[in-house]
Amino acid sequence: MATEGGGKEMNEIKTQFTTREGLYKLLPHSEYSRPNRVPFNSQGSNPVRVSFVNLNDQSGNGDRLCFNVGRELYFYIYKGVRKAADLSKPIDKRIYKGTQPTCHDFNHLTATAESVSLLVGFSAGQVQLIDPIKKETSKLFNEERLIDKSRVTCVKWVPGSESLFLVAHSSGNMYLYNVEHTCGTTAPHYQLLKQGESFAVHTCKSKSTRNPLLKWTVGEGALNEFAFSPDGKFLACVSQDGFLRVFNFDSVELHGTMKSYFGGLLCVCWSPDGKYIVTGGEDDLVTVWSFVDCRVIARGHGHKSWVSVVAFDPYTTSVEESDPMEFSGSDEDFQDLLHFGRDRANSTQSRLSKRNSTESRPVSVTYRFGSVGQDTQLCLWDLTEDILFPHQPLSRARTHTNVMNATSPPAGSTGNSVTTPGNSAPPPLPRSNSLPHSAVSNAGSKSSVADGAIASGVSKFATLSLHDRKDRHHEKDHKRNHSMGHISSKSSDKLNLVTKTKTDPAKTLGTPLCPRMEDVPLLEPLICKKIAHERLTVLIFLEDCIVTACQEGFICTWGRPGKVE
Repeated sequence: MATEGGGKEMNEIKTQFTTREGLYKLLPHSEYSRPNRVPFNSQGSNPVRVSFVNLNDQSGNGDRLCFNVGRELYFYIYKGVRKAADLSKPIDKRIYKGTQPTCHDFNHLTATAESVSLLVGFSAGQVQLIDPIKKETSKLFNEERLIDKSRVTCVKWVPGSESLFLVAHSSGNMYLYNVEHTCGTTAPHYQLLKQGESFAVHTCKSKSTRNPLLKWTVGEGALNEFAFSPDGKFLACVSQDGFLRVFNFDSVELHGTMKSYFGGLLCVCWSPDGKYIVTGGEDDLVTVWSFVDCRVIARGHGHKSWVSVVAFDPYTTSVEESDPMEFSGSDEDFQDLLHFGRDRANSTQSRLSKRNSTESRPVSVTYRFGSVGQDTQLCLWDLTEDILFPHQPLSRARTHTNVMNATSPPAGSTGNSVTTPGNSAPPPLPRSNSLPHSAVSNAGSKSSVADGAIASGVSKFATLSLHDRKDRHHEKDHKRNHSMGHISSKSSDKLNLVTKTKTDPAKTLGTPLCPRMEDVPLLEPLICKKIAHERLTVLIFLEDCIVTACQEGFICTWGRPGKVE
């Protein structure tokens, strides 16, 4: 199938790419795989996953990686960009019978050079706790499959805990375990603790404390992935029913929800400051959701198939601050101001946490995130202030954000429906569903209550917007229709096929849960490169490199600009 530039170049696998930071290079010597380096025949097997841990040992070579390929699990010293990988000496290797590893997670809190706690989830529902350094298997949870018989989709240690961990299954259930407790010899009896819209949480009833401590039932269909917020207080879950649900983990309250454009959501991640969540899924899109406003602020279209992993790059995410004053002066003064802002702030984390404080207004903010998909492509995206703060003047440097039809307000967003009192100018960007800014922020945690009211008010505009736009912007529209056409035209029949939820997808489209394509800015990727022969299943950002992996079982290291000797 020939595309722009002919079919041949399109199928060539890229070994380097350039962004504004410089050149990223694939390091062939730093490739990890099974010792025989033979591509794994991945038909019907679980995705290859990679977990990292740093043992904080004195040698400066404390990074370890674990990956699963088919029935096998490997544990290696990870030498990164510094030295070639030595595949002949795995620290630990395991081959399982009758069940396959599906996911794993290290406890970073307890890891030392002598001992490390690794949780491994399996296709038949069990969870194993192993120490690959001591080569011990200390415990097996859900051994008799009395708790859940379905595949483990995601397992993670609870942040800041040495003993608690959370396990999600394709049954749509999640369980909280304590490594110190047993699972009992009989199936657990449950007592309802809390119930809400599309979720319920039960405690385990028994005379003595046993696992699981809690059982969460979330949405319809498989729970595909979950992620804890950077502060560990919130939990974002994505499910096969197409919903993102964000919970307060301790109080077990639903904070907010979002619905995919169509199909299941497969992956989720948090920005380093916890203010934004990105999801990817079967609609081939990446979706950016504001945690504070509980609404979609952007979608990104670059993948040609399902998106399997999304991740933020904390090392390229930047905030440059300045004093909150009106700035008028030459470009040199502006540069000095930028440097002043840069010197004051030390780490990305601290800069981002100050982001919304009143005493400092940033000059520019850019979040970098990446995605990989079944189309074997890696996409990198920049989330810039013109998207994050559309009511403020645009930044000096325009970015690769294709803000669709930004020149005129969206249909239906007549002055009174969008603008706040005393502000007659239309917003510079298409707002999500023409909502006043104040209404959105106040909705906050009460979003589920407000959704109904907002939806009814919005729907009468939403139906207008598509047709009006076609007439008014046909000269601009060809580009969007080239990339998004297959989604807008077929979305309704696909929706009915894919989701079996109680929520009728046709009713969510055009509401804050799932804004229409034309009501939200559409990001274009900075780069979109084919980097593998098989579908990609791993994307991890490290300080001096990016790590990707594909279903053939090859784990690749891409040296960052200036980090390769």
